[in-house]
Amino acid sequence: MASNEALSARNRSALDEWYTQLVDIEAELRHYRPQFKGKTVFCNCDDPFESNFFKFFAMNFNQLGLRKLSATSYAGSPITGQQLSLFDAAGLQAERPRDVFKVEISEVPDRNDDGAIDLSDVEHLLRHDANVMTPLKGDGDFRSREAIELLEEADVVVTNPPFSLFREFIAQLIDHGKQFLVLGDQNAAKYSSIFPLFVQNKVWFGYENGGTKWFRVPDEYTIKTKERWKIEDGVKYQSMGRVYWYTNLETTRRHQNMVLYKRYSPEEYPTYVNYDGIDVDRASDIPMDYEGHMGVPITFLDRYNPEQFEIVGISTKLAEPMAKYAEPDQYVSAKGNRVGGTGKFFVPIAKDRYRGVYERVVIRRIGGVS
Repeated sequence: MASNEALSARNRSALDEWYTQLVDIEAELRHYRPQFKGKTVFCNCDDPFESNFFKFFAMNFNQLGLRKLSATSYAGSPITGQQLSLFDAAGLQAERPRDVFKVEISEVPDRNDDGAIDLSDVEHLLRHDANVMTPLKGDGDFRSREAIELLEEADVVVTNPPFSLFREFIAQLIDHGKQFLVLGDQNAAKYSSIFPLFVQNKVWFGYENGGTKWFRVPDEYTIKTKERWKIEDGVKYQSMGRVYWYTNLETTRRHQNMVLYKRYSPEEYPTYVNYDGIDVDRASDIPMDYEGHMGVPITFLDRYNPEQFEIVGISTKLAEPMAKYAEPDQYVSAKGNRVGGTGKFFVPIAKDRYRGVYERVVIRRIGGVS
């Protein structure tokens, strides 16, 4: 019978291999450096040495003042062993090298005495210290017993988890009371298991969101849009424009007020038919003088300051059925097509005619206007 570890490996999506570039990791991590002092960091969805998350923390181990760095590889990863032969790792030489292993570092000596820690120092450590790189019995899945044991030792998890398992991954971190900084699709914030964490101020977005991020992907990944992929030095990259940093590490950004400059008018901000609130098309257009409930796009969460606004809920949960207010042929989509009347807000567009709006986060202002 297959082990739980093997089963969990097969449950992953075939399109979950997205490897974050070092430049994106450095850009985000520079905001949190003091928060890592004395901490144990766990990269539990990465291939040690090949992973840029692991490289960042290994090279900055002393500068950040880490207590320990742990990382696990994953069965079936297409990049394991490409930059460091597993046959060369001291901890894997006692038996037939497996491509599933863990790395645990409690110090990174400056072997070449150049006053700085670089990849050659890390590589020397892995090649010569048999206690640093050791095989795992299972598949390295973040849900495996071995990975959870390392998680329980850790203070902070930093990684790019499989997008298809994002709900499960965040739930595990919350259940174990861990701090984290991880990448995920912006739309994951709307998941029924993730959105309440924003409402309860247990999760928020980091700093370097928006724009396009490029990820290394396996050669077999294909996409029709040519502008979204490139090959550099024989390595394939694909871009994504909705990848955000999710965290519960403290940020200064989430305590900065949005500057509100517009004033409310019923003409510019229509009132919903099936909810007591007004529609705001863009987060930057939130009126400074409206005290009631406002429906704003999901992008608002990237500028959310809990001292300025209260998150009331989300339209999928708050909208009353349109059947209570109109006949089915009276409510349509933005393109004029008939749509279902549940799970979304509607605004009037003509006599006995209503248009559904995209999913909205409902907020209420509780703090200053700037």
